[in-house]
Amino acid sequence: MLENLELKYSAVIPYRKINGKVEVLLITSIKKKNWIIPKGYIEFNFTPFESAKKEAYEEAGIIGSNETINLGELKYEKKGNYYCLQVFLMEVKKELAEYPEMNLRKRRWFKLDEAIEIIKPKELANMLKELKKF
Repeated sequence: MLENLELKYSAVIPYRKINGKVEVLLITSIKKKNWIIPKGYIEFNFTPFESAKKEAYEEAGIIGSNETINLGELKYEKKGNYYCLQVFLMEVKKELAEYPEMNLRKRRWFKLDEAIEIIKPKELANMLKELKKF
């Protein structure tokens, strides 16, 4: 009998500072039901951070800092699959007008407290609270 494997994913929490206040960029899931962060499976020959930055470009059309700030891991189950999500903080340096998934998702900047309230999965809210230290 095969056991459920833990799928290795990585993600970035994209942020910027405007007038001393932190804002977070969230994107919609493809079905546009939830506000989430850019994430995806860790690609072969990529570090988790490199893979997460690639997803941020593809899903949100953003280019970020190369500074790596690891916020930790999040483990969760969804539809019978088990995920281990490594989450990194990424300061956004550039927003692109065109990007691969621009017709599949919406993107929007949120004030930090708003993002904490609506982000999915909810376990990410605790990681967002780390931004309050900035």
